[in-house]
Amino acid sequence: MSNIVQKLREQQNLTQNELAEKSGLSLRTIQRIEAGNIPKGYTLRSLANALQISPDQIILAKDQNQVDISRAKLINISASLFLLIPFTNIIIPAFLTYKTKDPHTRKLGKDILGIQIIWTALTSILMIICPFIQKAFSMQFPLFLPVLIALIAVDLLIIFKNGMSLNQKGEIYIKLKNNIL
Repeated sequence: MSNIVQKLREQQNLTQNELAEKSGLSLRTIQRIEAGNIPKGYTLRSLANALQISPDQIILAKDQNQVDISRAKLINISASLFLLIPFTNIIIPAFLTYKTKDPHTRKLGKDILGIQIIWTALTSILMIICPFIQKAFSMQFPLFLPVLIALIAVDLLIIFKNGMSLNQKGEIYIKLKNNIL
C-alpha cells in the first residue's frame, strides 16, 4: 500500500505536504499511509481523488504487492532445497525468478540467486581445499565436515534473515552490493 501511494505521489511530482493539501487530509495521515497504514472510507476516497485514480486501484495495488512478495518468499525458501539435492539452491530459484513477470520480484529473485551462486562457489572451493589442508597439517579428523556444517548453517541463516525481512519490509536483508546477474 505505502509503495503505491508514494510512487503515485512521486510520479505526479508532489511532496507529502502538497498531497495532504490536495486531498484535504493531514500531513500526518499521508505519512502514516506511506508508512503502511491502510486508508479506508473517506481517507481512501480523498486520497484516490487527489491522485486521480479509483480507490479500487489503491486496494488492488496492495493485493498485487502481497502476491509479488509471496513469490519472492517462495524464491527465497526454495534456496533451502540444497539440503536435499545439491545445486537446487541455484536451479529452482533461477527457474522461479525467470518465470516471474513482475520486475520488482524479479530483481529480488536475482539478488537471492546471486547470494546462492556465491555461496555455492565458496562451498565448492572450500570442499576441494579441505582435504589438502587436512593432509598438510596431518589432521586425523575430517576437516570438511565442520566446514560444511558451518557453511550450511550460514546459508540457512541468510535464507532465514531474508525471509524475515521480506515479511517485514518487502525487501531482502542480505544482498550483494553489486549484483552478478
